[in-house]
Amino acid sequence: MKKTPNYLEDRLCLNVLANSVENAKACYEAAQGHAVLGVLSKNYATDEAAIEDMKRYIAATDNALSVGLGAGDPNQSAMVARLSEVLQPQHVNQVFTGVGASRALLGQNDTIINGLVSPTGTVGMVNLATGPLSSQAPAGIVPIETAIALLKDMGGSSIKFFNMKGLTHLEEYKAVATACAENDFYLEPTGGIDLENFQEIVQIAVDAGVKKIIPHVYSSIIDKTTGDTNVEDVKTLHAMMAETLK
Repeated sequence: MKKTPNYLEDRLCLNVLANSVENAKACYEAAQGHAVLGVLSKNYATDEAAIEDMKRYIAATDNALSVGLGAGDPNQSAMVARLSEVLQPQHVNQVFTGVGASRALLGQNDTIINGLVSPTGTVGMVNLATGPLSSQAPAGIVPIETAIALLKDMGGSSIKFFNMKGLTHLEEYKAVATACAENDFYLEPTGGIDLENFQEIVQIAVDAGVKKIIPHVYSSIIDKTTGDTNVEDVKTLHAMMAETLK
């Protein structure tokens, strides 16, 4: 099974949450395969239960599974690493300090592993203290270039810039996109992204020259009644992605 995501024009891949195997399959098809489907480790009481269920998502989507933490919860870091070793998914979400363990347990370099860094309010600087203990400590603020180099040292693939709160940290995001492009690193904008701001956020990363971009669109396109990700919205987002590449 393919361990790398299927990118639109080798550049863009959508990351959306899947509420069920059926919802995952429908979203995957709506994105014409250019998506990874987030399933949150936090929703399972044991590794065994998570592995058994996530294998069903893998089978339904040609391995386009994104093993998630659950709202960036650092306490899920170790579980995500353990699950990834067994499942060998296309995409793994990690806090900054969990990247090295995930890559070592995966035992290959194909799966995308992001490392979560947060905005600081200062352009060009990010907070990498996002782990179980470090997130409770004073912020670890470093230049974005240093964060990228550290993630590369640990076997990471991409910066997960969270929580962007939509366009709130726009200038910081632009600096992150530029640094990712200049340092041959992938980018995953995350947090508060919706149908209104999605295209602008993706366009910034495309225009900056980022090689691979995986935008996360979660709660804004979830049907509040069913809990499913809205398939029509996924189609709209896919069309917007194509538009940014023109």
